[in-house]
Amino acid sequence: MNINPINYEEDNFSILANNNEKKQSNSLSFGTYLKEAINDVNKLQIESENYKKLLATGDVDNLHDVMIAAEKADISLQLTMSIRNKVVDAYREIMRMQL
Repeated sequence: MNINPINYEEDNFSILANNNEKKQSNSLSFGTYLKEAINDVNKLQIESENYKKLLATGDVDNLHDVMIAAEKADISLQLTMSIRNKVVDAYREIMRMQL
């Protein structure tokens, strides 16, 4: 009776390699997420401006929609600016560290 050896290590390496390829193809970089977030904030700002123009011309029936769009844009911009400030502060703190 002939027993074939089990190639346990080779099988595991091939499985790990396949998993790493899948993770790399599915994962997005931090820069991509950052660009998407900034684009979302920009879209909210543009939408708010459009509502304000419609309000100024009298083409808006519901003032609530205008106010909601303006507040969404304002809150998203404030959040973006506070995150930017935290990142800049963290960078400055790291640069002050002595090695």
